[in-house]
Amino acid sequence: MQVMNCRCAGLDVHQKTVAVCTMVGEPGEAPQKEKRVFGTSTRQLLEMSDWVRQQGITHIAMESTGTYWKPV
Repeated sequence: MQVMNCRCAGLDVHQKTVAVCTMVGEPGEAPQKEKRVFGTSTRQLLEMSDWVRQQGITHIAMESTGTYWKPV
């Protein structure tokens, strides 16, 4: 059985930036990938949240070093 999340994202959290890669597609199709980098101020994190919601992302995986993930 193959499992596929049709709308997912990965976050790479750093001290001053968050890199986001989204993958959106239907089973059997090649997913569309989009990458963006956001800052870590409150305004920029809210922009990131809005962008992820607009894409209809349902699953997110996050990688972070230290405690930088907490505001995210």
